Amino acid sequence: MLRPIFRFFLFFAALSPFASADRPNILFISVDDMNCDSVGVYGSPLKGITPHMDQLAAEGARFEYAHVMVGNCYPGRNVMFTGRSSHSNLVEGFYAIKEPHYPHLVDLMKAGGYFTGIFGKESHTTPYYPYPWDLEMAEGVREENHIKDAGAYYRMTAKGIAASKEADKPFCLLINISDPHLPFYRWNQRKEMEDPYTPSKLYTPEEIPVPGYLPDTPNIRKELAHYYMSVSRADDCVGETLRALAESGQADDTVVMFLSDHGMPFPFAKTCLYHHSTRTPWMVRWPGQIKPGIHDTDHMISALDLLPTLLDIAKIEHPKGLEGRSFYKVLQGIRQPELDHVFKEYNESSGRRRHPMRGVQSKQFNYIFNPWATGGRKFQAAGQGTLTYREMIALAKTDPFASKLLQQYDYRVVEEFFDVENDPDNLINLINHPDYQDEIEAHREKLSRFMERTNDPVFAAFQNRDDPSYLDGFVEAQQADAFRRRAVTREAQKRDW
Repeated sequence: MLRPIFRFFLFFAALSPFASADRPNILFISVDDMNCDSVGVYGSPLKGITPHMDQLAAEGARFEYAHVMVGNCYPGRNVMFTGRSSHSNLVEGFYAIKEPHYPHLVDLMKAGGYFTGIFGKESHTTPYYPYPWDLEMAEGVREENHIKDAGAYYRMTAKGIAASKEADKPFCLLINISDPHLPFYRWNQRKEMEDPYTPSKLYTPEEIPVPGYLPDTPNIRKELAHYYMSVSRADDCVGETLRALAESGQADDTVVMFLSDHGMPFPFAKTCLYHHSTRTPWMVRWPGQIKPGIHDTDHMISALDLLPTLLDIAKIEHPKGLEGRSFYKVLQGIRQPELDHVFKEYNESSGRRRHPMRGVQSKQFNYIFNPWATGGRKFQAAGQGTLTYREMIALAKTDPFASKLLQQYDYRVVEEFFDVENDPDNLINLINHPDYQDEIEAHREKLSRFMERTNDPVFAAFQNRDDPSYLDGFVEAQQADAFRRRAVTREAQKRDW
């Protein structure tokens, strides 16, 4: 039976024309776990690593100050396609919400007369899975369309476009590229570990740039080399996706939206709210509407803003409850001065470990609230499964710089404040610096208003941020709820089995 919340949207669909000149196709392309500064036009020192991403940027607009809201995949993608923060859409971790109280991109686009399809990240893109897409492109053909194979993205994009043509509808297709998510491309490994999907660019550890928030050692360089080769392969996949669109003859009638879902899977990037955790390479190509070569340095846009913007592009009415701000006017060349900050959020790892964080970032500053970081609790998340993290542990015994990095990453403090312009790696916490107290208070106030307006359950902890015992009790209760939810889920799985 149809959920009541969507009946209005199906009625709206009946009134909507399937295609018209001012309602373009939409092709959304994402890559998985890629830093913004890994892309050529965003400053990668590896020349020629991302020619297809660079070309896409040259053909449309790229945003200098773009961020996702959440630093891990399942929650982050659900922010993108619900227009609601994680605490509002209830997808705070890696678990399903069977009865969402809100419409998703799929519901809204289908109701608006669009054909919807997806390839990659199917189970991480919606509040529950399977979700009623018109087409899951890989269904029945997954084995011959591996998520690390660039050719699969060509075939699946072509399949989705052809299906939409047969349905006589404009398309809204999500092509979610797996790279550079682990496992990285492995070069010169044991025979049984060989990876048949070779990227265009191969790198040796000696060629690799090491970010300032990681120590520079041979082992770390080795893992980073694998990562950057996977970035190259991600770019190959982007190229094949765009080739399929070009060959379909519909490129001029299609808005292409591209970004990365969050930072790379290393300490200080993925699963955090630091600058490199959430900054994303965001590009939009819209022939005839966006002039080529636009480099927007005026606005800050967020993954929370994605859905309302796509709805405006598609001429579909916004549902109630959206928390994002459409930047459709920016795409039309109109300034939106209110787009001068973004909100950030993290709650839970894939292993159900709760480390709630909230943040607000402006162009120059990044404020982060860590209620879990009162001193006795250690961070647990994806970055600690890397060779790089193990290397940091070993180095910390004798290297003061590595020891300081490890302490910050593992334990944090309750409040952090960074000057992003002068410290993009977010290593110098200015929270107690007398010269920044006015800016700190202004950022606290922005975050406070947002948390209150969106009924964020962490707001109570924020109001009691100077009380360590309160914060400890709050986080312990959240962790207990997460473990209880896992136990309930496992019991349900046993019953289903």
